Amino acid sequence: MTPSEIADTLKELFDAASINAVAPGSWQIETANFRLLVMLSDDESWLRVLLPIMPASEAQPFIEHFLEANFDDTQEVRYALQQGVVWGVFQHNCNSLVAEDFRDAIARLILLHRTGLDNVFNRLIERRIRQIIQAAKQQGQSLQATMQNLDRFYAEGLMGEVNQTSQAREEVLAAWRYQLERLWPEVEP
Repeated sequence: MTPSEIADTLKELFDAASINAVAPGSWQIETANFRLLVMLSDDESWLRVLLPIMPASEAQPFIEHFLEANFDDTQEVRYALQQGVVWGVFQHNCNSLVAEDFRDAIARLILLHRTGLDNVFNRLIERRIRQIIQAAKQQGQSLQATMQNLDRFYAEGLMGEVNQTSQAREEVLAAWRYQLERLWPEVEP
């Protein structure tokens, strides 16, 4: 892609008022929800698209999960850490980049930004639930006995919030039940 093709594609994707050519070969797209940076290397052979996701301090407990997502989920974009910020990054050789792939990469970066920690946090939760299932199975517990223990923990106040209503408690237990039933057959003791 040439600089003019990049600029034209950005105009297709975003409102012209949100696009700012900050220097030759560099654009900043400023929307109400995000700030996207598009930069060419000095020799215009490489394109880099950057989108800040969150401060690194908020992401620190999940860094391992971001790296796992890079391996499994993010496809052509990646999470990266620079200057105290977790970024969504896309890099590509300009000679082989086509507009459709450029548009797809921007869409995927915006999705990473939109989901923030959600996908990473969900992976962490699933891992923890699998650990609970494994421990229960190692103790010879059935799915029903495991659910009864969780119900008892909530009833005794060991889990849940102090001022949790009975309806909220039932909703949480229903979510536990769903996840345990979904994952139970997949976990080996």
